[in-house]
Amino acid sequence: MPQFAANLTMLFTELPFMQRFEAAASAGFEAVEYLFPYPYPRQELAAALHANGLHQVLHNLPAGNWDAGERGIACHPDRHSEFREGVARAIDYATALGCPRVNCLVGKLPQGATSKDVQPTLVGNLRYAARELEAAGIQLLIEPINPFDIPGFFLTRTDQALALIDEVGASNLFVQYDIYHAQRTEGELGATLAKHLPRIGHIQLADNPGRGEPGTGEINYPWLFRHIDALGYEGWIGCEYKPRTTTAEGLGWREALTQ
Repeated sequence: MPQFAANLTMLFTELPFMQRFEAAASAGFEAVEYLFPYPYPRQELAAALHANGLHQVLHNLPAGNWDAGERGIACHPDRHSEFREGVARAIDYATALGCPRVNCLVGKLPQGATSKDVQPTLVGNLRYAARELEAAGIQLLIEPINPFDIPGFFLTRTDQALALIDEVGASNLFVQYDIYHAQRTEGELGATLAKHLPRIGHIQLADNPGRGEPGTGEINYPWLFRHIDALGYEGWIGCEYKPRTTTAEGLGWREALTQ
């Protein structure tokens, strides 16, 4: 049976953020993830986790000005210092929250730049982040994201992420495999998971089209959950989907699709 973590950025959004921890625990989740902890004091987040018996399994590195449309700065040559400051901040939060892994959204390709132009910056930034995070006992992830949802995003495919990891050469750098993004970009979900599971540090889910709950779209989640179990995946699967109504009303998929 897969272990599911509630993504508090996407689920229970009818509640203020700090109330979502209790809602997740009440709904039967034992773990949570979310995009960014930084707007909230570390002690307040840690207290919410402890009070509700929850594990924090993932958050992201700072990713620039999110509200202005930025989706990461690791591939931006002019944001080198800001990126390093973000690594330090992520380590502070992950340590306080007992979070074992952080994800680096590498960003959109800067205007007028080519992939070749920014590759050295990205590789250097990931090497730095991996080294600093490894010293703190934290795993680093990179996530391919489909180009339909985020046009211009630098990293879009699993094979591209694996080649980048090879170039960086860090033992604590892994792929964050988002089933929804992978389905939109490349498909071959079962084969990709089977081939590359040792290099996948975390899995996330949503169905397609619409990024709704599992069972609302084209992905055969009952088969995929059995397949992931058979492969021996022991990590968490983050539920990063958009509920069609309320989160609570849509949670029946957990029992219906995992028998």
